[in-house]
Amino acid sequence: MPDLLIELFSEEIPARMQARAGEDLKKRITDGLVDAGLTYAHAHALTTPRRLTLAVEGLLAESPTIQEERKGPKVGAPDKAIEGFLRGAGLTRDQLEERDTPKGAVYFATIEKPGRPAAEIVAEVLADTIRNFPWPKSMRWGSFSLRWVRPLHSILCILSDEGGAQVVPMEVDGITSGDTTEGHRFLAPGRFAVTGFEDYAAKLKRAFVVLSPEERAEHIWNDAQNLAFAAGLEVVEDNGLLAEVAGLVEWPVVLMGQIDDEFLDLPPEVLQTSMKEHQKFFSVRNPKTGRIERFITVANRETTDNGATILAGNQKVLSARLADAKFFWENDLRVAKSDITQWTHALENVTFHNKLGTQAERIERIAALARELAPVTGADPDQAEKAARLAKADLSSEMVYEFPELQGLMGRYYIEAAGEDAAVAAVAQEHYSPQGPSDDVPTAPLSVTVALADKLDTLTGFWAIDEKPTGSKDPFALRRAALGVIRLVLESDLRLKLDRFFDAQLVRAETAANAALHDDDVEDLLSEIAAHGVFGAAFQAVKQKLGGKAAKDFLHLGARVPDASDNLLSFFHDRLKVFLRDEGIRHDVIDACIAMDGNDDLNLLVKRARALNVVIATEDGENLVQGFKRANNILTQAEENDGVEYSYGADLKFAETDSEKALFAALEAAQAKIAPALKAEDFPAAMTAMAELRGPIDAFFEDVQVNSDNAVLRRNRLNLLSQIRQICSSVADLTKIEG
Repeated sequence: MPDLLIELFSEEIPARMQARAGEDLKKRITDGLVDAGLTYAHAHALTTPRRLTLAVEGLLAESPTIQEERKGPKVGAPDKAIEGFLRGAGLTRDQLEERDTPKGAVYFATIEKPGRPAAEIVAEVLADTIRNFPWPKSMRWGSFSLRWVRPLHSILCILSDEGGAQVVPMEVDGITSGDTTEGHRFLAPGRFAVTGFEDYAAKLKRAFVVLSPEERAEHIWNDAQNLAFAAGLEVVEDNGLLAEVAGLVEWPVVLMGQIDDEFLDLPPEVLQTSMKEHQKFFSVRNPKTGRIERFITVANRETTDNGATILAGNQKVLSARLADAKFFWENDLRVAKSDITQWTHALENVTFHNKLGTQAERIERIAALARELAPVTGADPDQAEKAARLAKADLSSEMVYEFPELQGLMGRYYIEAAGEDAAVAAVAQEHYSPQGPSDDVPTAPLSVTVALADKLDTLTGFWAIDEKPTGSKDPFALRRAALGVIRLVLESDLRLKLDRFFDAQLVRAETAANAALHDDDVEDLLSEIAAHGVFGAAFQAVKQKLGGKAAKDFLHLGARVPDASDNLLSFFHDRLKVFLRDEGIRHDVIDACIAMDGNDDLNLLVKRARALNVVIATEDGENLVQGFKRANNILTQAEENDGVEYSYGADLKFAETDSEKALFAALEAAQAKIAPALKAEDFPAAMTAMAELRGPIDAFFEDVQVNSDNAVLRRNRLNLLSQIRQICSSVADLTKIEG
């Protein structure tokens, strides 16, 4: 079985595209080979800045011969139909076979497709892959029609086995395949021939090309660590930068340079970001002081002066970049120390969304919500409002304008420089978190408060203007914001009635989107929401005060807010199902808990769901659900047929059997345990007490006929089933449990 080696050699491929391009090359070639009947043992792709390489081992020498049977027209069909079938099959009439079928005699054709040599198939698949390669961006050059990420210079394509190597002949837009490649652009120019993958990799290494990106990255990291360790320093780990730099060089040479003393007092994050974004340098930190004192750069060649000239040039360019950063830093500090609020005023001219107003207006909404959330989170309301007003001030700073990824972090520095409390300053950095499932959740009450306010304002705002996520599209990252709220609530163990805060913030968002609303009326409504906690009662109270002058827009607000609030809560419940799925909590268990009162309290909802999930996983719990459903089905059918509701309570004196009497006692005992447990929100105790009903319910159904001919007994037993439904339904809606 021969091995296949392909190399597509071009000008430099952007580092960010290399890994995906290698996988695309592997998938398209191997899929094409398999579709043509050529199986293989193993395939792997490798990339450097100037080449995409694919090695396929254990390829079949030729595709197998295939016989295909094709059904044709009926015997005696018109000649034109038969001739058309023959043309499609590539056969003559004497090659057809007549067979009897239930519908009469029918012509059948057996078509044999002979196998083809591997070289022929490889040439077709590779040519098609090159012409249709899915580069994110591509270009044409010269007079060629071929599009490639950068000009494609050569195609290496050989099949090799014990008998030697042969070039797979093919041509794409004037580029003919061969068995040669090139080494390093500067250290080993010129082409050389190869006979297989091992020969190819070895000769490239001698020509100063490290073929494996993983090997290049490992070499860079080890050399960088060694250089830093020798100086008593440490390299700041950055896996993304390491992968990118490994994609910029074919022969990595690691060098460590100095940072001028005048820049060493810049915040380490500023130094690190500037060097990474502009120069692709690694930061080298003093572990004793935390300062960034040196940098690591990776050259693509060895030099006679051991990189001294390269380092000198890099240090010169870096000093110019850091001079800009220092200028921004010093200017921003002067503003922060004099009057940091001028930055927040500047946000009055920055649009957040054309339907939701400016960034300054959004900050006002967040500040108001933060004050309302503070009693729940344990934060000081005045401090929460102040922190919310300052948290986004750095969006107007010069440093964040230059480096947007530093927003929040620079705010922390600037707010502290303005003389504010460290806890208030920390909010600027921490209120953006969590930004993903692996991101840390803030723990300080002030940070939790403003983080919640920020995310809830985002969600309610876009719900107010009907900009919700659809399918896979979520341009405003609203799913991520909802997950952030869920994690903040659960990990901070907050008892937060979301519905009440949805209502208030939806009113504020609707006000931003509708200039016709009267500010006084809106403030009255917000005050009533805070007092009543329920939008309907609050709205009616304000409506009565307004009397006949109630504006049409205000009445529209009364119709819009409840619908938007309910829809947003459903969105949270869907996100919660996704979040809890990783814990192994079934979606139907969550649905059974969502159906209960207080489902806008996520903490309460999750505690109930976790407890129910544990019980349902037991044999008693599983059987209890079946017993409950049986009782509920019998009761529901009887109520529908009789036109009455059996909820008046059963009487023990009408119990005939021991199992019936035992069920009365069990229900009374369960009620005595469940009611106080639910009041104390001890859901494990309530669920356990409910599960203890499994035995008495099973025994009851084995011994007792509910629909007795005796009307009194039937009515009493249906009322007993009603007690089962009532007690179990006080814990969770078991009708939602599947199975």
